[in-house]
Amino acid sequence: MTNYQGQWLKLSPVAIIYFAVQFVKDVGNNLIYLLPAILVGYNQFSENGVAIISGLAALLLFVAISALLKFYFYQYRLTDGRVQIHSGVFQKNHIDLPFERIQNVRFEQPIFYRPTNHVCMLLDTAGSSKLEAKVIALSKEIAESLKQEILSHKTDQTSNAETENTEAEQEHLLNARSVRDLVIHGLASNRIWIVLGALAPFFNSISEKFIAGIENLGVDVDALMASSQYAFWQYVLFFLSIAFIVIAFMALISVLGSVITFYDFRLTRSNDRYIRRNGFFTRHEVVMKLSRLQMIVYQQNWLDRILQRVNLKFEQLGASADRQSAGTSGGKIMVPSVTLGEANVLASDAWPENKLSVINYHPVSKRLAIRNTLIAFWLLIPLAIAFIYFDQAELSVAAGGLFILTTGLVILSWKRWGYAMDEQFIYIRKGLIGVNYRCFPIHKVQQTQLHQSWFMRRFQLCSVRFVLACGGQTLPFIKRTTGEKYIDTCLYQVETLRKSWM
Repeated sequence: MTNYQGQWLKLSPVAIIYFAVQFVKDVGNNLIYLLPAILVGYNQFSENGVAIISGLAALLLFVAISALLKFYFYQYRLTDGRVQIHSGVFQKNHIDLPFERIQNVRFEQPIFYRPTNHVCMLLDTAGSSKLEAKVIALSKEIAESLKQEILSHKTDQTSNAETENTEAEQEHLLNARSVRDLVIHGLASNRIWIVLGALAPFFNSISEKFIAGIENLGVDVDALMASSQYAFWQYVLFFLSIAFIVIAFMALISVLGSVITFYDFRLTRSNDRYIRRNGFFTRHEVVMKLSRLQMIVYQQNWLDRILQRVNLKFEQLGASADRQSAGTSGGKIMVPSVTLGEANVLASDAWPENKLSVINYHPVSKRLAIRNTLIAFWLLIPLAIAFIYFDQAELSVAAGGLFILTTGLVILSWKRWGYAMDEQFIYIRKGLIGVNYRCFPIHKVQQTQLHQSWFMRRFQLCSVRFVLACGGQTLPFIKRTTGEKYIDTCLYQVETLRKSWM
């Protein structure tokens, strides 16, 4: 990169494709707002093929011009240990980012970049909840050189070349995910319900098209529903079959999403850096220094527990909702659907002294369940009584049933809560149907909070919150003496050890 220091550089022409695709994605993300205009236009010109073709041609021309202008006005340079980016056509954006502020360097390689071996380089900082900077199109060689220059900025400049060669030789594989593992992850993940939620506004139109499709096959749905020649169990079997087909289709979508996101997953380690690479259409690469690791999470839903699988997460700086996703998160590295043994090996590789797999957890006070049950009681039981008063027996039964269900979930959630502490780490267990296990070093706690409500004070209880660089963790309804002990231990270690949290 020294040949380019101080010069304003243009992107490779392949970036034009990126800008065009990004424009189409932005339009797709806002499609819900454009639906009325699309429907009006379709009704107006559905019989006029020339108008439709002309409209599509005009749209393509607009996309091409937009991409060309964004490419023309985008430039960047490297000077005095900082990255500077100028972009924007009408609204100008200027980014000046010093190397020392950069906490994470990530690569993305869309499928249309692979023939020319170009990548997008994403730069994150700890002080921002959003992506700080993005260099759209760099050759892989230049991007790797720039990454090494950023990550080794504080090292002796004369030994940069030796450092790069040494790190390349020492990179070794920690974990890889097969397609079978990704299929299990897709089936066990919640993507099915996310898809169902996204389709909720379109259920009416989808059901109408589904019924129309059945009728096109020669089945009279109205006659079928009105007919009395079928037994009740046959109707039940019919609807169960339809439900099974729909759920199987959604499961297939979930599996495809998992495979596309985590395809060819590789987690490697080079000295003190973890490197995650994955993705089918777009290859993602995330680099995380071990010193920036804030918390290890074992995440299991109900199906993961049956299959004895774990989603392992390494959470680091800036793990905010704006940047977290399974494939591109800047705040965490997730290893999907590993066995418990594999998860323990990876956790021990990062923090050999942790006891996440063997620690015994203390339960939180049962008064947490009592309080939440009382809240559900006063919300639902008076409602059920009101429904009885207005002769709405069905709604009253529903409200009573909802109270019983809520009480069961409250008790289950209370049973999941647990906590523990050893000389170096704090451990938290929580969940509902599934269960999550969290572990973080005591010296990485940046702030502590102790809270007591009137109800807690009566029984000498409290809730304690630990604030880390990756977010806060709360212990509810523990003994006040225990909460004070945990806070004192955290403050003592932070004060005496003075270890860096990053």
